[in-house]
Amino acid sequence: MEYIQGFEEPPQVSFKRSLIIFIGNVIGLCLVSFFELGVSLQAFDNIALFVIFLSLINALLWPILTRILMPFLVLTFGIGTLILNGLILGYIGPLFGIHVNGPAIILAPLAMAFVTTVLSTLLTIEDDGSYYRSVYRDAEKKRKNQVKDYPGLIIVEIDGLAYDVLMEAVEDGVMPTVKSMMESTHNLRMWETDLSSQTGASQAGILHGNNEDITAFRWIEKENDNQMMQCSGVSMVKVLESRISDGNGLLVDNGASRSNLFSGDTDNVIFTFSKILNIRKLYNKAWFSVFSNPSNFARIVSLFLAEMVLEIISQLKHWIKNIQPRINRGITYIPVRAATNVFMREINTSTLIGDMMVGDIDVAYSTYLGYDEIAHHSGVRDEDSWYALRGMDKQIKRLIKTNKYTPRKYQFVIQSDHGQTNGATFKQRYGESFEDFVKSLLPANMKMFAKMTSNEDHYAESFLPFSKQNDDLIDKTEQKKLGDSEVIVLASGNLAMIYLTQWSHRLTYEEIQLFFPELIPGIVNNEYIGFLVVKSSEKGNMAIGKNGTYYLDSDEIIGENPLEGFGKNIVKHLKRNVSFKYTPDILVNSFYDEEKDEVCAFEELVGSHGGVGGSQSKPFILYPSDWNIDEGEIVGAESIYRILKNNLKKLKEKPDED
Repeated sequence: MEYIQGFEEPPQVSFKRSLIIFIGNVIGLCLVSFFELGVSLQAFDNIALFVIFLSLINALLWPILTRILMPFLVLTFGIGTLILNGLILGYIGPLFGIHVNGPAIILAPLAMAFVTTVLSTLLTIEDDGSYYRSVYRDAEKKRKNQVKDYPGLIIVEIDGLAYDVLMEAVEDGVMPTVKSMMESTHNLRMWETDLSSQTGASQAGILHGNNEDITAFRWIEKENDNQMMQCSGVSMVKVLESRISDGNGLLVDNGASRSNLFSGDTDNVIFTFSKILNIRKLYNKAWFSVFSNPSNFARIVSLFLAEMVLEIISQLKHWIKNIQPRINRGITYIPVRAATNVFMREINTSTLIGDMMVGDIDVAYSTYLGYDEIAHHSGVRDEDSWYALRGMDKQIKRLIKTNKYTPRKYQFVIQSDHGQTNGATFKQRYGESFEDFVKSLLPANMKMFAKMTSNEDHYAESFLPFSKQNDDLIDKTEQKKLGDSEVIVLASGNLAMIYLTQWSHRLTYEEIQLFFPELIPGIVNNEYIGFLVVKSSEKGNMAIGKNGTYYLDSDEIIGENPLEGFGKNIVKHLKRNVSFKYTPDILVNSFYDEEKDEVCAFEELVGSHGGVGGSQSKPFILYPSDWNIDEGEIVGAESIYRILKNNLKKLKEKPDED
């Protein structure tokens, strides 16, 4: 395989594609004018000449304007692109008897891009010329004279996609690009997460090789005045990275981080939460690929709006068909779905294409959030989720195709950080929330604080302009309640943590039984609980189920094994987790129905992850066939770090060609 290639230029925009762009722009302007949204036309005959002239002006001015105004475009999350495009329309429009003002400054370029996108989709016209060519021109200017003589690596993370769901998607024809990779150039392996099957623990392990003390998505640190820590909130993630990083992260050697929780020790970041507070790092040269074409961002916005319409239709369909399990997704979720499944997806792909065409970076890691977000709300195998995976497959195809236009070859790894498991929630099954259930087992006067959501592991939502999330995902009222509380209940999918904060140490089983005799028996005997873990002063850590106890320190089982059905490595995972500094007084995992492949989340999500039971602990890695990876099982996110790190080192040792 050649790594320094006689690469080709992207094709010129075809006549058919040019015609579609022309027609789309004309129709878009007419629509805004027809609905009296700020475009006035003296004569419709002038529109054609105006659109042609506009194309010429954009070709000449756009590269210069975007280079000068790039910080403004980035800091306005691209909305500045629409304004800039509208101002150009408004400035040259009067020359053709066309006046653009008011809302049309944004609506006119948006309508033009929307109609063009719809026509291109209906006529299935490929967009290679316009999609790659403008990026290619800018990449040429940034490319170094000396090309590296070894391949680079692009790592694409599909958040939340389990191995078995991927296999179903491939077999059903949902992901033809991935299927082609599996049949030709790549090997597919399942790997197993740690006990905490969520993005924070997994990405800490993958990007930094260390996820010690990350007990779950959210935990309490008794030694730090009962501070609540979590794998989201920009200031907290920054603190977490400082704890887990030893300076040898996956991306430390000329790497790039795109839409990740942690940086992997690189400063080349876009939408990377641990470094998002540094505004200077938000402005990255890779943004040129997003704004290199005047209609590209408008296309993204039009896709965003279309995704919102699809979500409204989906909510109606689920309600009419009475699809179960089902949760109330609400109005605020509509733009969140569009943000994760369209906005962030398109930004990721565009910036990675720019990275590849310049050809300087050695490794890039990028997280795609759409499938995980949709599976949480619609279900792991719902048609909405398959739709997200079809879109994801197209992104992978675009990235692979980019190799034709790059000065050096890039290899690809496609992987996930965890899976998801379906099921009705604890509240839907039992009739009351888990925190209320726990409260009923405690003295009535005890003050409780509960935080039963973990979907904020979609960290990108916290800094998108329409998001309600704040820095640390907890408001002042909650902060006071947290400080006054005597018992704290937290959720991470179907994993729950109970902290009794009147004591600064982790309470023993005997102490809990003495002070709160109804608590442990009440939880264990609930039909929707699988097991709980506490520490006995006499027997050490133990997992307690309805009909038996597993003594983790001695591997002794009394009665039935409460861990049966949770995987052969469950004991190993529990032993590691209870050794962490911030292990709760009581760790609770829901039941797992192996026949139905269901758990019950302690938060209100259809598809969940965070604990153990089913596919949530079984993600995948799809890697080049010539990589050297041991045949044994892959357990723990830190193992993925070692695999990627070792093979990255070997890539640099490859000659010009095999």
